[in-house]
Amino acid sequence: MINGLLGKKIGMSQVYAADGQRIPVTVLQAGPCTVLQKKTGEADGYEAVQLGFGAKKAHRTNKPAMGHFKKAGKGAFAHIREFSSDEECQVGDEVTCDMFKPGDRIDVTGTSKGKGFQGVMKRWGFAGGRASHGSMFKRGPGAIGQSAWPSKVFKGKKMAGQMGNERCTTQNLIVVDVRPEQNLILVRGAVPGPKNGLVMIRKGIKA
Repeated sequence: MINGLLGKKIGMSQVYAADGQRIPVTVLQAGPCTVLQKKTGEADGYEAVQLGFGAKKAHRTNKPAMGHFKKAGKGAFAHIREFSSDEECQVGDEVTCDMFKPGDRIDVTGTSKGKGFQGVMKRWGFAGGRASHGSMFKRGPGAIGQSAWPSKVFKGKKMAGQMGNERCTTQNLIVVDVRPEQNLILVRGAVPGPKNGLVMIRKGIKA
């Protein structure tokens, strides 16, 4: 079967369980995705399917990509990703959120919100120094190197810099509800990225 599909993050909401418990959920639009290409072991060295998601205007698509999309006969797509697959499917088939059901555990990959240039306290959780008696060391990083040897700053040192805007995955999220008629999946917990951000939804590898 196909391991996952593409979608986008709609936002946060809440639902109530049968016992009255309130559950915070993230609403994801999952698909529908169109199979654009089948990768085979003989031709490509691995088994996978290429899925397209999100409509795109044809006049904003270059000719090589448009020729690739025409094989599926479903127009142009804004996003293309590959997923592992061991089932028989044909180019042009649609993949929907029916592959998931309440109680499943999934992994969701997205791009986290960019937070710009941040200091060490926000970026890495440093405690900082005392703010009293003119210490001049309230939010600074402290010493970053050594003396005569090695006379340099080691690579990977936690310092101020760009924070966020990174590809990250949240694992083992629980599917609370699936609404195929609306192409929606309700997931317990938080998902990386902003509203309307692209996400990859896959079956949990630790489930």
